[in-house]
Amino acid sequence: MEKVTIFWFRRDLRLEDNTALNYALKESNPVLPIFIFDRNILDKLEDKDDARVTFLQRTIAEINEKLKTLGSGLRTFYSTPKEAFRDILETYDVKSVFTNRDYEPYALERDEQIETLLKSKGIGFYTFKDHVIFEKEEIVSGSGGFYKVFTPYSRAWLAKFKAAAPPQFGNHLQESNWFTCNNPKVHALEEMGFEPTSIKLPSSDVNEQLIRHYAEKRNIPSIEGTSRLGLHLRFGTLSIRALAHKSAGLSGTFLNELIWRDFYAMILANNQHVADRAFKPQYDAIPWRKDEEGFDKWCKGKTGYPIVDAGMRQLNQTGFMHNRVRMITASFLTKHLLIDWRWGEAYFAKKLLDFDLASNNGGWQWAAGTGTDAQPYFRVFNPQSQTEKFDPELKYIKKWVPEYGTNLYPQPIVEHKFARLRAIDTYKEALGK
Repeated sequence: MEKVTIFWFRRDLRLEDNTALNYALKESNPVLPIFIFDRNILDKLEDKDDARVTFLQRTIAEINEKLKTLGSGLRTFYSTPKEAFRDILETYDVKSVFTNRDYEPYALERDEQIETLLKSKGIGFYTFKDHVIFEKEEIVSGSGGFYKVFTPYSRAWLAKFKAAAPPQFGNHLQESNWFTCNNPKVHALEEMGFEPTSIKLPSSDVNEQLIRHYAEKRNIPSIEGTSRLGLHLRFGTLSIRALAHKSAGLSGTFLNELIWRDFYAMILANNQHVADRAFKPQYDAIPWRKDEEGFDKWCKGKTGYPIVDAGMRQLNQTGFMHNRVRMITASFLTKHLLIDWRWGEAYFAKKLLDFDLASNNGGWQWAAGTGTDAQPYFRVFNPQSQTEKFDPELKYIKKWVPEYGTNLYPQPIVEHKFARLRAIDTYKEALGK
């Protein structure tokens, strides 16, 4: 059997500025890159034209083509990680495995399982930080614990970034230590029971002009004022280090969004319970309404609140929703309808191209008032005033809700003033205020 160093691609799908890949290529044995189409994840997806699976498959195929120019290539698996590694260990003399860290509950459990398997064979399992700028315990408060509030965290993050910004690595295709493969093939979508999506996938190009004007345009949903880079940060087709370095000189407001991303990743890493429970335990006492009819209308964009409906229809049709409208729709579900934030979080997880557990969870818990830096329970977004402020000419609404203003458009499913008071009273009683 041939001696190899394994590099395991996961949420770092690029051949430049990739931390674990950089260190793997410094090993004495040639590097065989692998990707596992993980059945523990894919088998749970209901939509067989899931755009994220198309994106993954295309990206992996593109990486493979680049590696083939060097006489190398990717080995892909459609199985569980444990089955894939058993196959690898039977085929190659594996000396070490390199990969970048992931902080989600399933990922931690998976990595522990693989590390145990490898250690039983005397094989090293080496993990590196790559998905964030600063991870779990790198930004700590004066008392030595993790920050629970964003603003002081962001100040500490910025100070550390300016003092010691993390290094960037070059183009790994220029390295010579790749394992030689004969005509490597990547699993096709059809082999895994999926089909290509019709959704347009956003580019990974960084628009410097957009970032420069991000502060004044980011809240207007009718224009292209946000970067649409979330998908690429989610799967690591774009280096977070490269983007942070670039945006630091262009827009403090945009850089602040990247700090939020690190903040929520840090919160999840330090508090695994937030994946399915409130960050603040007392908020688990809120008696959410099990209103399946209301939830269905929210999902379909038929609530009678046009800014909410526009957002939900944009999400359903494109896999994307404007950032400002995400807050409005999440607030509406949790406060106006008093429906459990976990229902909404799961729906976004199913539909969003840029779904990231830490950021999605953090955003939903913020909207529900159950998370860190919590929106006070008595603050309820008014969809009408949000519309007047951010879509005054109704350009966004008319694009996604063409029947608005006609008798085909539904009446509001709940009255704003009544819903606001009901939410405040319900929270107050549950929290013993």
